[in-house]
Amino acid sequence: MKVAVVGATGLVGTVMLKVLAERNFPVTELIPVASEKSKGKEIEFKGKKYKVVTVDEAIAMKPDVALFSAGGDTSKEQAPKFAAVGTTVIDNSSAWRMDPSKKLVVPEVNANVLTADDKIIANPNCSTIQMVVALKPLHDAYKIKRVVVSTYQSVTGTGVKAVDQLMNERKGITDGPMAYAYPIDLNVIPQIDIFLDNGYTKEEMKMILETKKIMGDDSIAVTATTVRIPVMGGHSEALNIQFENDFDLTKVRELLAATSGVIVLDDPANAIYPMPKDAHEKDEVFVGRIRRDESQANTLNMWCVADNLRKGAATNAVQIAEYLLSQKLIG
Repeated sequence: MKVAVVGATGLVGTVMLKVLAERNFPVTELIPVASEKSKGKEIEFKGKKYKVVTVDEAIAMKPDVALFSAGGDTSKEQAPKFAAVGTTVIDNSSAWRMDPSKKLVVPEVNANVLTADDKIIANPNCSTIQMVVALKPLHDAYKIKRVVVSTYQSVTGTGVKAVDQLMNERKGITDGPMAYAYPIDLNVIPQIDIFLDNGYTKEEMKMILETKKIMGDDSIAVTATTVRIPVMGGHSEALNIQFENDFDLTKVRELLAATSGVIVLDDPANAIYPMPKDAHEKDEVFVGRIRRDESQANTLNMWCVADNLRKGAATNAVQIAEYLLSQKLIG
């Protein structure tokens, strides 16, 4: 497989390369792609060095697959050019997610919607991915009516500048670059992305709209509050899930434990529950604090954690490519 990674020098692009290597994706030729200013820079993959090329150079090489993590504007402009030469693009930005002509895919949930004709495939928002992986088996069993989600999201979701801001603040450096309008160390910021006219942030609306599309069910009501916290390693979510049908807690745990890509850590008697440090550099979604909501019928509370750079971005994209290859939809 001739594989291009567009945005190869960025935070998610670097993790994409790492995940491709770890999962032994059959890369016969790697094409690292970045902006003009990074052209010629060397990156290492599986012990070999590769020179970064420009987008135009990469398109001329006609890769089989292009994993994009270079921002929405780049994706809007360049993804169709790759698709035009026969490349299958898996895009990590928000550019194509709600486009009705494009598939929005989490392999454990809806990989079956993909066909050989899908040349631009959208990778969902990080916080949505981990949530729907945990929701899918429960929706199949009990039919979800409504989800209330509150997120606790890592600074790595913003990028290198945010990580630098947090580390600088921890060292007492107050005049460094600021990714946020406020300090993040010893603080939480209840705003991720811009505010929209309805009072929700763009991140919150992504979770609401993307969940319906991925699950293939517009009847699922979702409301979200997304919060940035001074943490590395992964995003955490508190989920309150109302079902049409009643459930048994033992069965819920069994369903989740049997789900591909889910690990249940749920032993409150021994203070065992998922935390970002458990998910860091892992590909699975971790769930715990599984309990009945005693204030409302047929309602479950659950805690969900995943590495936002891996399952929330890079790993999910590579898993889409793996599925396409296994079904002979590429290559």
